[in-house]
Amino acid sequence: MPTKKKPQVTAAAARRGELLSTAAEVFAEHGYNATTVRRIADHAGMLAGSLYYHFDSKESMLEEILRTFLDELWDGYDSVLASGLGPRETLEALVTESFREIDRHRAAVAIYQKESRHLVAQDRFAFLADSQRRFEKAWLSTLERGVAEHAFRADLDVRLTYRFVRDTVWVAASWYRPGGRHSPEEIARQYLSMVLDGIAVRE
Repeated sequence: MPTKKKPQVTAAAARRGELLSTAAEVFAEHGYNATTVRRIADHAGMLAGSLYYHFDSKESMLEEILRTFLDELWDGYDSVLASGLGPRETLEALVTESFREIDRHRAAVAIYQKESRHLVAQDRFAFLADSQRRFEKAWLSTLERGVAEHAFRADLDVRLTYRFVRDTVWVAASWYRPGGRHSPEEIARQYLSMVLDGIAVRE
């Protein structure tokens, strides 16, 4: 049986991806408001006018960066949530998937952390608020299920725990660098060891 060939990435698509990667790093380092098309172009080694051949504005670039990150995040999260795992295993899988996304999209995560509160006021970035609501529901329901099924302590404040886990995981984007000493899975394992020792039911 013949194997399917993977679609080839065109030179234009590859270049577009490179430019988005460069723009993400610039946005993450300098902030959205302080970043101009010229600054992105300078980092990409091209004229600002040439960048407009690929994107019509810096807003378009930022939207694509964040949508790509969140679409991939939700592909992973939805697979975890649909897998029928117990609450503890679901929490472990969500944390691990989060660190994998930080590894793949570190700059996008940093932008999301710094800028989303201001960006949601713009119609084109309303998807950020929708994603945040989905995110909160996924984590809170997992923690609530863990309490109900006696996987987590009965006295657990699930909302406070959610905020702690959320902030503890995603702040890693400020220091994590892909290709470093520890893999995303190893970092997730260490984080989970610290978190679950505090919330798992003691035998």
